[in-house]
Amino acid sequence: MKRFNNVFLAAALSAIALPALSADFDGSKPMICSAIEANDCAMGAACQKGLAENLNVPQFIKLDFSKKTMSAGGRTSNIHHHAREGGMLMMQGFENYRAWSVTINETTGKLVGAIAGDQEGFLIFGACTTM
Repeated sequence: MKRFNNVFLAAALSAIALPALSADFDGSKPMICSAIEANDCAMGAACQKGLAENLNVPQFIKLDFSKKTMSAGGRTSNIHHHAREGGMLMMQGFENYRAWSVTINETTGKLVGAIAGDQEGFLIFGACTTM
């Protein structure tokens, strides 16, 4: 009976803590994200795949929803649109003739970002934490 009570207590505490953890990735708090893996593609050529840092992708990305900005590598881009749906936080913007889109899983903080330009594209995988 004691084991059941401990398991029940652990499950109850986890159920209480899970919404608090998922709220961290809902766009209500600033985040710092790390780019882990990237794909660099151009029309008519094979994509290069590797660690983000080896493909000249900034290692850290700062998201500030109160300022509606995304910063990386000393550059800042405006977040033109962000929304939440189905447990995902989604952001979009554009800069220097390129459009970008980022999704963050509200439960895990896992990030996927895409950048599309003239006959070129980048796909970035990473993870975020709140600041």
